[in-house]
Amino acid sequence: MIYLDSAATSLLKPVTVEQAMRRAMRTMASPGRGGHAPAMLAAETVLNCRLAAAELFHVPEPEQVVFTMNATHALNIAVHSLVSEGTRVLISGFEHNSVTRALRAHGAEIRIAGRKLFDREDTLADFRRQIPDVDLVVCTHVSNVFGYILPIEQIAELCREHGTALVVDASQSAGVLPIDMQALGAAFIAMPGHKGLFGPQGTGLLLCGVPGSPLMHGGSGSESLLQSMPEYLPDRLEAGTHNVCGIAGLLAGLEYVREKGTEEILLHERRLLQKMRAELEDCPLQLYTGEEREQSGVLSLRCSAMDCELVAQRLAERGVCVRSGLHCAPTAHESAGTLDTGTVRLSFSPFLDPEQAGRAAAALREIAAAAS
Repeated sequence: MIYLDSAATSLLKPVTVEQAMRRAMRTMASPGRGGHAPAMLAAETVLNCRLAAAELFHVPEPEQVVFTMNATHALNIAVHSLVSEGTRVLISGFEHNSVTRALRAHGAEIRIAGRKLFDREDTLADFRRQIPDVDLVVCTHVSNVFGYILPIEQIAELCREHGTALVVDASQSAGVLPIDMQALGAAFIAMPGHKGLFGPQGTGLLLCGVPGSPLMHGGSGSESLLQSMPEYLPDRLEAGTHNVCGIAGLLAGLEYVREKGTEEILLHERRLLQKMRAELEDCPLQLYTGEEREQSGVLSLRCSAMDCELVAQRLAERGVCVRSGLHCAPTAHESAGTLDTGTVRLSFSPFLDPEQAGRAAAALREIAAAAS
């Protein structure tokens, strides 16, 4: 099997992730629900995961690291905290449905900036023009469809200049690109645990620059007499029993990223991307690529002679795992002009080697040649 769907979930993970989850399942109970050894070991693991995330993403205090089920859950908390009927929200032209659906559900007035793919100057100019007239900016760091790296640092600077709150969707950048919570000054940064951080599905993080409003209400292991959620983080936003086994696995994933380094991970993925581009450039395929600094390890393509879903099926028959369709991001496809067809998406990881990338490219060449 050649796994090229890491932008959906990192199926290939460090062996330490599985080991940590097995150990947690055998030895850990629920943090904050007792003073016995299994509960205390769980509490220690949860705290260590907060500390690791705070260090990696430059969060001032570990309490500002909130555990969620996934990035969608985290983004919904952020939107619930900052958006009400009529709130003017500026988003990029490459947002995921976890942003746009949540905003629409809360009655936001949505405006879009930066519709040109792999054009950071146009994106930044459009944000600069529109930020003075909005209440909130919600922006993805990297497009999940095209790997387009948006100029999030400059957008954050514009938000600070105008006193506009910023929410960053780091679903495709966490673990691959450097993220500095303090430098960005964001109200919230949302990320999944199961992609570039190599944790299991069912884990996510919300980095909080503001306290936020609870999306769920229930037990927190603290302030049990209160009939409202505690005022302080992280308890305020973490209702119910923690996914301790998942958090233990996420901690192992964070430690892997910290040890390997995001620079090395990005460099490896870009080498694979360049290899794939070079081996497919003479094929009857449309590749969506930009300059190196504008693109992470994600490559979308189309075959004019074959439906994207069929291309993905043919690849699957050859043991190559990719994703096809709209990738839950119709806004991005509208911007790129691919809404009518979708794309085939190849996404790389540190656990893919050049030989596998070459075999996947050969399979694509064979499929494209047969379709022409």
